[in-house]
Amino acid sequence: MTAKAFLLISAEIGRERDVAKELEAIQNVKEVHVTYGVYDVIAKVEAESPEKLKETITNRIRSLEHIKSTLTMVVVEE
Repeated sequence: MTAKAFLLISAEIGRERDVAKELEAIQNVKEVHVTYGVYDVIAKVEAESPEKLKETITNRIRSLEHIKSTLTMVVVEE
């Protein structure tokens, strides 16, 4: 069973594209979009288990230098 989530990310001013580029290099990140509005970047993350999804989001994504905050929406139904 694949675990999926969408992350809404606030980046430091002027660092949106840097964050997007770093996200694209992370293995379980499937899509990255720079946006206008409340959030600067949206990322789709998929992993083979909920535990791996949590590890990717917590240890790989949220620790990126220029991310100010994240909002995670875990997919429960498709």
